[in-house]
Amino acid sequence: MNWTCPHCARAQTVTEARISQSCTSLGVGETCIGTPAIERMAIVCANPDCRQLTLWIRIGADDGKTQGWRIDPRRVLFEEQIIPRGSSKPQPEFIPAPLREDYAEACLIRDLSPKASATLTRRCLQGIIRDFTGIAKSRLIDEISVLKAAVEDGTADRAVTEETVKAIDHVRSLGNIGAHMEKDIDVIVPVEPGEAQAMIELIEMLFDEWYGARERRQQRLSRIEQIKAAKEAIKNGGGSSAVGATEESA
Repeated sequence: MNWTCPHCARAQTVTEARISQSCTSLGVGETCIGTPAIERMAIVCANPDCRQLTLWIRIGADDGKTQGWRIDPRRVLFEEQIIPRGSSKPQPEFIPAPLREDYAEACLIRDLSPKASATLTRRCLQGIIRDFTGIAKSRLIDEISVLKAAVEDGTADRAVTEETVKAIDHVRSLGNIGAHMEKDIDVIVPVEPGEAQAMIELIEMLFDEWYGARERRQQRLSRIEQIKAAKEAIKNGGGSSAVGATEESA
C-alpha cells in the first residue's frame, strides 16, 4: 500500500507491521440501513524522525454479502481522520504562522461547514497577498486589481502569473459568501465541500509556487555565494580544505 504520512508528508510503502484494520458490530440490532458497525484503520509512519500515528474511523452498516465485517461504502454514516485532525498538509516554517493556522483551520472544518472554510480560505488568501507582494488595501478586490496590474506591466514577482490572479479572484468571490453575508442575509448561496477543497488546494499551490519557489531560489543563490567565497579564499591564499568540502557538496 502506497501512502503519504499527513504528519511529515513522507511518501512510503506501508508494511503489515505498521498497519492495523478492524471492523466491529455496535451490537444494537438492525437499523433502517442494516447492522451498524464501526471500522478503524491505524498506520504508524516509517519515517524515523516522525513515527506518528494516523487513525481513521468509519461508522455505517455491512451489506450482508461480504465475508467478515466490512462497511458498505453506500451505507456510510460517518467517516473521518481522527489523528491528525483535518486534511491539512505540513507546511514549512518559512510560511508565516498566521497563514498556516488559517489554512489548517479551513481544512479542519471543510466538511462540517464549507462556507466557514471558504471564509477562512479567503482571509488566508488576503494574508498571502499582503505578506508576499506587499500590497495592502482596505478591500481584497482592490488588492487583486493592483496585483493584476503588476502582472500586466511586469513588475510582479516572477511566481505570480495571470492565471493565478484569476484563480485568486474566483476564491475571493466564493469567500465573500461568508465574509459579507450581512449585506444580504436573505440570499443563501451554498458552498459544497468539493468547492471548499478546490479553494484549499489553491492556497497549497500558492504556498509552494510563491513561498516555496522563493525559498528554493534563495537557497540556490546562497549556495553560489558560498562557492564564490570559498574560491576567493583559495585565490587569496586560504586553505583548500573548506573549498574541497564545498565542491564535494556541489
